Amino acid sequence: MKCSPYFQAGFGLMGVGVGLTVLRQGLVFGSTALHRRLLVSLEMNNKDRAYEWFLAWMAHNTTTASHRHAAQSWLRSHQLSVETAFEQRSNGSSSVLFRLVAGPGTHWFKYRGAWMQMKRERETRSMQLMSGTPWETLTLTTLSRDRGLFPQLLAEARDLALKGQEGKLVIRTAWGIEWKQFGQPRRKRPLHSVVLDVGVSEKIKQDVCAFLGRRQWYADRGIPYRRGYLLHGPPGSGKTSFIQALAGSLSYDICLLNLSERGLADDKLIHLLSNAPERSFILIEDVDAAFNKRVQTSEDGYQSSVTFSGFLNALDGVASGEERIIFMTSNHIEKLDPALIRPGRVDLSVLVDDASPTQVRTLFTGFYGESDGASAEEVDRLGRRLEGIAATEMREGRRISMAALQGLFIRNGPAEAVTGCHDLFVSKRT
Repeated sequence: MKCSPYFQAGFGLMGVGVGLTVLRQGLVFGSTALHRRLLVSLEMNNKDRAYEWFLAWMAHNTTTASHRHAAQSWLRSHQLSVETAFEQRSNGSSSVLFRLVAGPGTHWFKYRGAWMQMKRERETRSMQLMSGTPWETLTLTTLSRDRGLFPQLLAEARDLALKGQEGKLVIRTAWGIEWKQFGQPRRKRPLHSVVLDVGVSEKIKQDVCAFLGRRQWYADRGIPYRRGYLLHGPPGSGKTSFIQALAGSLSYDICLLNLSERGLADDKLIHLLSNAPERSFILIEDVDAAFNKRVQTSEDGYQSSVTFSGFLNALDGVASGEERIIFMTSNHIEKLDPALIRPGRVDLSVLVDDASPTQVRTLFTGFYGESDGASAEEVDRLGRRLEGIAATEMREGRRISMAALQGLFIRNGPAEAVTGCHDLFVSKRT
């Protein structure tokens, strides 16, 4: 019995289809096996510090590659992403910084002779619970033989990030429940450049250093290892400047906390204070004004939900953290609730007042030295004269801030500054 030619043709087509299916599956299996054997991938997500380090490293090398001959050879990408750092200050001023990094997509680059693929993926359908930012993943892929380059690459990215911070002060601000670096690291200010009254600077620094050296002492006695400082005094007296200079002198960073920030609540505040980065001062400025607006209605748009009791519990409650140093500043200590400034929450309260005659002279001589065509003897003579003017004016009840003095010295030479300072005191009489 002969088979129908149509049947034979159909059977042949079926065989071809089966063969193609087997071939396709074989290719997929072979490709997967080859990929696993020849390629290696490294994954990191945006919760890991290496994530930001690598993006910064890649942006740095992409920017500088066209200006130098280096071991890296880059393919420029048209997929960029902008990272914006914004700070709104209580006086109305603001700062904005932009940084261009590799955006979501696939990028290729050559590192030490080996080609690597970098794929940045962003999950837009799910967000991190507390910070509200999308989950992101970086995947680096290269030949298996070059897998040893991954540790070298990460170490180079780390060193670049730390080098940019070496010898500088890092400022962090609260972003959700995380501390994020704001802007670029700043040059450390010498502690002696912030002129406080006699003994004030030394008193605070000695107390901080004594605290840092007594960790075991606190543990042996079951005392929570944390300390709080309050610097109070009129505006422009140098409170914040001194804290920044002190942090720099001790190689500490500063975590700037704004209690009036929108979206900040008691639970987030406790989490932030309990999870501050190591070797950091937590700075809370103008704490006397933090809760003044609680009586306003919702029509004023005041949306911070931090309560005063929540703030107190965050400082020294059951859930509060340890290994922490908090600095608070206030222009009006008389407005602070006694519960806030009791020992355990504020362990050392120091008045940073308007300029004294000694401060006036010290700032003057340190500011000018032998510059502006005046000899050291001339500067010293003018400094003594200025000190006498300040003493006379202050006996009459008139005062001047260190900020006003510094502004005067910036604009004038030594002789003009003496006359100008006298005029500033005179203006206080009216």
